[in-house]
Amino acid sequence: MPRKPTVHTVPNPEGKGWINKYDGDPVSRHRTKENAVDRGREIAQEHHTEHNIHNTDGTIGRKNSYGNDPNPPHDKNR
Repeated sequence: MPRKPTVHTVPNPEGKGWINKYDGDPVSRHRTKENAVDRGREIAQEHHTEHNIHNTDGTIGRKNSYGNDPNPPHDKNR
């Protein structure tokens, strides 16, 4: 089964600020990481997909899933 496109919040490679990419294409640009993360979350929720939030060095710092998670967390109370 093909992977669903994801949203990536990344530092702008062309200069200052942050951008959100969906399926590899830039979809929004922001001055602050906080604003970019907020908009990236909205985009991921609209598309029911993952949101990968990168650090300034390009590594992924956090991931959030807003779709059908194939590996949901297990209830620890069972």
